[in-house]
Amino acid sequence: MFQSHRVQCLAAANQLRTLPMLAASLLLWSACGARVVVPDPPVTRVDPVQETLHGVEISDPYRWLEDQQSPETRAWIEEQNGYTDQLLAGLAWKEPLAERFAELLKIDTIGFPTAAGGRYFFAKRAADQDLPVLYMREGLDGEDQVLLDPHTASADHTVSYNMMDVSNDGTLLVYAVRQGGKDEITPHLFDVAARSDLDDSLPEGRYFGATLNAANDGLYYTRLTEDGPRVFLHRLGSTAAEDSEIFGEGYGPEIILFANLSEDRRHALYHVLYGASGDRVDLFYQELDGRRPVVTLASGIDASFAAAYYDGTIILETNWQAPNGRVMAVDPSAPQPENWREIVAERKNATVQGVVGVGGKLWIRYLQEVQSRVVSFDLAGNELGEIAFDTLGTVGGLGGRWDSDEAFFQFSSFHVPNTIYLYDTGSGERRVWARSEVPIEAERMEVNQLWFTSKDGTRIPMFVVHEEGLELDGSHPTLLTGYGGFNARLTPAFSANAAIWVEQGGVYAVANLRGGGEFGEAWHRAGMLENKQNTFDDFIAAAEHLIEAGYTRPEKLAIRGGSNGGLLVGAVANQRPDLFRAVICAYPLLDMLRYHQFLVAGYWVPEYGSAEDPEQFAWLRAYSPYHNVTPDTQYPAMMFITGDGDTRVAPLHARKMTALLQASTGSQRPVLLRYHTKAGHSGGQPVSERISNSAESFAFLLWQLEESAQAQAN
Repeated sequence: MFQSHRVQCLAAANQLRTLPMLAASLLLWSACGARVVVPDPPVTRVDPVQETLHGVEISDPYRWLEDQQSPETRAWIEEQNGYTDQLLAGLAWKEPLAERFAELLKIDTIGFPTAAGGRYFFAKRAADQDLPVLYMREGLDGEDQVLLDPHTASADHTVSYNMMDVSNDGTLLVYAVRQGGKDEITPHLFDVAARSDLDDSLPEGRYFGATLNAANDGLYYTRLTEDGPRVFLHRLGSTAAEDSEIFGEGYGPEIILFANLSEDRRHALYHVLYGASGDRVDLFYQELDGRRPVVTLASGIDASFAAAYYDGTIILETNWQAPNGRVMAVDPSAPQPENWREIVAERKNATVQGVVGVGGKLWIRYLQEVQSRVVSFDLAGNELGEIAFDTLGTVGGLGGRWDSDEAFFQFSSFHVPNTIYLYDTGSGERRVWARSEVPIEAERMEVNQLWFTSKDGTRIPMFVVHEEGLELDGSHPTLLTGYGGFNARLTPAFSANAAIWVEQGGVYAVANLRGGGEFGEAWHRAGMLENKQNTFDDFIAAAEHLIEAGYTRPEKLAIRGGSNGGLLVGAVANQRPDLFRAVICAYPLLDMLRYHQFLVAGYWVPEYGSAEDPEQFAWLRAYSPYHNVTPDTQYPAMMFITGDGDTRVAPLHARKMTALLQASTGSQRPVLLRYHTKAGHSGGQPVSERISNSAESFAFLLWQLEESAQAQAN
């Protein structure tokens, strides 16, 4: 039965190239409409651990699954993957989806360039390659030369390379080797002329940056040690054991630390972050020549700071006494806050997203109504001009040097593939440096920004992407996603997921929830700690608005989220299981009473709180997905995704939640786990794996949404 439907579905996929979008999508849906009988999931052993927290009895029936390496857990993972294979392997949607994802992802891509010594360094992946290769170009119009190719490092292409720094003269390169998507990396030093690594070796670990010094004989890097993060100086030709500690003594592992060196690499700005969202940052300055004493710029101030050094002045981006952000100038010889000078004041209708100095000017990226603006200023605060765009979208990566008019920036939107521009900061002229040629019909895609009202009356924006002229009759398969945390911003950017979903006649929606940073620090704080429920209420309201506006209906609505977004979809699936038909929950946090005890989750306590605190325990207990599963509830179909290589969010969350929901759901809809043994939290995956995983996820969603439509019709 599956084989015949697969043949029909492949034929339908081929017709997608010629038929109008809506007709083709309807053909694909009808051709792939086979019903799949869902067998019972594997039975997971229940071994409750009982404990009392702040007077409340807590039962954890699957605590044993926290032991990732135990033989029983490994056998359970294998059994769960087998169950997922059994249900998804035969879906007729998978092959045509994989073919289409391959067309969109197997393209020539070029990463953002770094200019140094008349050379340009960047990553590039050819259409027939799995991984980005590190390249160098001599001059703007020179020939691209391969420096480092990760395809030779592993047969299965699970080892990837990332560029960390290039010396000012372009003769030395620092790059990271990443195994299987883990956050831990191994830095290497590379001689560009000799095309070979130096003998220097640094240990694998969690690094927060690495920068060569001015003389090219030393490397400043920040690495997490058992005692906490520390800034070290490595002298080229020596061993890592001989590296000297420069900064960080006394700080524990709960903080994040990185060093931002000036363009001449003679001045360091040390940023100490109390939590991953950077709500509070302590800031220090040091003149590196002669190792002058460290000078305190900001300490104990409940605000964020990001600093850079330009031509004798320290430029601060901060939300101190300005929730939407402002820009200050600091004289290193008089660094006290009372001596700071405001260059660019806070704007009430736009938030500062970043400041960079190029061509003797400051370039500020603003987010206004969740859309990018780039405005230039002189050091006196006079506005000089703006980089304009014809369509709503996102500007990223703006960069260059203070003493050069040459700048690069990138632009994309849901229907505009990523384009990198070379920009002359003096004349304002720009030209395309690299563009991703993606085979989509962008003119057939419509992008709108909608506003809706959340539970407490707050107005929330949402981007909605669909085919042009969509009829609002409630019939469209809709995929809603969001994040809502850590001051992160979800802005319009090209997505193969969005393009393919729309090609299926679907609606793709991105909600800008409280907890993110789309409207400054006040918006962030409205969705963190005791206010976290606002994030979930916003997402539920987004789903309700899509239904009320006629885009879809509950049985045609799917949601997807990863990491903090996995917490989001896990929580709302508990709170409103009637509102969604299918859920993709990737690399999630789900046990919010124990999350802070694993891996690097201590960084997130300022965002969520900790169950060790009685008041914060009450907030977390109220929404923790793992602790709010109700037996015999008609839960949506759910697919959890995680893997051994996730060294950021412990995979135990997805393991435990899968077992609990499989035992508890009262519906006949499947609860699946896809567990990757060589994939990490984000990045590092070969493109072939990305294609396979994306096709599988979409096949799961389309299967569930189509079956709901068939059931409704019957």
